Amino acid sequence: MAALGSPLRTWRGLLRELRYLNAATGRPYRHTAAYRYLVKAFRAHRVTSEKLCRAQHELHFHAATYLCLLRSIREHVALHQEFHGKGERSVEESAGLVGLKLPQQSGGKGWEP
Repeated sequence: MAALGSPLRTWRGLLRELRYLNAATGRPYRHTAAYRYLVKAFRAHRVTSEKLCRAQHELHFHAATYLCLLRSIREHVALHQEFHGKGERSVEESAGLVGLKLPQQSGGKGWEP
């Protein structure tokens, strides 16, 4: 298993992702249920005088996993918006995308001059 880093770094990363999520709504992230839940969980699983605190390590693992999920979703949405198709394109536009030009027809039906 890879190292998780410090719980403080994970906490700050979670708060950063909550700010990104709530930037669109304009509502402060501190008024969300997710923020209140995270604060309550981190406070309940503070490091004690025990040498091995399984619950604290488990919380940190779940928090790091949730942070990875939030970052991945945000990056996926950004990539989707950037590279999402624009709908149907005409033949001329499609040819222009790959650097080709269509032959020009000179008036009338078919190839007649």
